[in-house]
Amino acid sequence: MRKAYIVTVALFALAFSLASASDPDPLQDFCVALKDYSEYSKSAVFVNGKFCKDPKLVKAEDFFFEGLNIAGNTDNKVGSNVTTVNVDTLPGLNTLGISLARIDFAPYGENPPHTHPRGTEILVVLEGTLFVGFVTSNPENRLFTKTLNKGDVFVFPIGLIHFQFNVGKTNAIAISGLSSQNAGVITIADAVFGSNPPINPNVLTKAFQLDKNVVEELQKKFEVDNY
Repeated sequence: MRKAYIVTVALFALAFSLASASDPDPLQDFCVALKDYSEYSKSAVFVNGKFCKDPKLVKAEDFFFEGLNIAGNTDNKVGSNVTTVNVDTLPGLNTLGISLARIDFAPYGENPPHTHPRGTEILVVLEGTLFVGFVTSNPENRLFTKTLNKGDVFVFPIGLIHFQFNVGKTNAIAISGLSSQNAGVITIADAVFGSNPPINPNVLTKAFQLDKNVVEELQKKFEVDNY
């Protein structure tokens, strides 16, 4: 009986931890992030988020960001640019559990397959036509795709691999909202083939069922691009 009770408690604890696996609810009106930690000891304990600015010193500028009307530079290998508005650029977002991004696409540019480990993304197309999609987790690995036009909205569930591709001959613009003050981003190709230090080629050869020479060539390519 005692063993069954312990198992039941453990299952409830696990369920609760999964249910609350997101940015915590704030316990005050706001907690503006400190950009300068000089007044704190370098041995200060890190917190899940950032240290709060003294509320008496908070200004309207702490809740303000400008420049999202400016197009990002898409002259790069993937033809896209992400302008992120998160807690690092807008301190007032600290503890509020939301952030924003503008994504610019050159013709046929893409925001390559990536994940946000800490946030769900909702995207709206402002200009152009995007082919978007996400893949579910193992073992199904189902692919959901949709072609989006101006005004269309699509949701990418938290943690799942997803992408956006501009299928038009003109530039495209999208705005994304994320359910975290810092959702994080892991671009699959960069992480796998451009890690620092590099992943042992034998590991990738087995995982991707590729010739070792191909793996090493990919690692060189991403190493050159990223470092």
